[in-house]
Amino acid sequence: MKRIALGLALVAVFAASAQTDARPRRRLPPGTGTANPSALVAEEIAFARLAREKGQWKAFREFADDTAIMFVPQEVQAQDWLKKQADPAAPVQWEPHQVWMSCDGTLGVTKGAWQRPDGSVGWYTTIWQRQKKGEYRWVLDHGDTLQSALPEPDMLTARVAKCGRRPDAPPPGTPPADARTFTGGNSLDGTLRWHVTVMSANDARTVSVQLWNGTGFDTIVEDKVTPQG
Repeated sequence: MKRIALGLALVAVFAASAQTDARPRRRLPPGTGTANPSALVAEEIAFARLAREKGQWKAFREFADDTAIMFVPQEVQAQDWLKKQADPAAPVQWEPHQVWMSCDGTLGVTKGAWQRPDGSVGWYTTIWQRQKKGEYRWVLDHGDTLQSALPEPDMLTARVAKCGRRPDAPPPGTPPADARTFTGGNSLDGTLRWHVTVMSANDARTVSVQLWNGTGFDTIVEDKVTPQG
């Protein structure tokens, strides 16, 4: 937790260095240069705290967008699935290691590690969308198990898309012929975009996220998961 606190402080300093005034960044309307990674990290920490204090699935419901999807391991509409679930006696715990955000702050991504009470460990990626009142709600959550825990980085890291020239609208893309699901989204300014593809045959999924660097897009996430039968 100390590492997260230090990382959150670093992200806050990073975000403050890009501000044009001293007003709280979360109160600004979306626009060029208004990204605030520390606000998203704070949301992630509040999400994990609610899971510990009030119940795992209650927290997932409260922090989910109405359109959110998750994998159990097949994809489901999160709100429909979550409202039918009873909270486990002890929740999964997690912490972010990396954060990315669009220039305008309307879309963000967190990636990190989770641990279950039974000792199993894994990783997760969560995509967050800013709401009208400035808070963030997740629109996609997925992950997988690992044989051993992810190494803890020395510091939580954050990266914001390059501001300035607005990227052209991305092409719609063509899903593979044998894909069951092909969906995604973009930040309002187009500087962060994501898509998920789920194959019909084995439920294998790919979650890909790209961040604008000023002249093109860098792939910052390329998760590939094949659920175990």
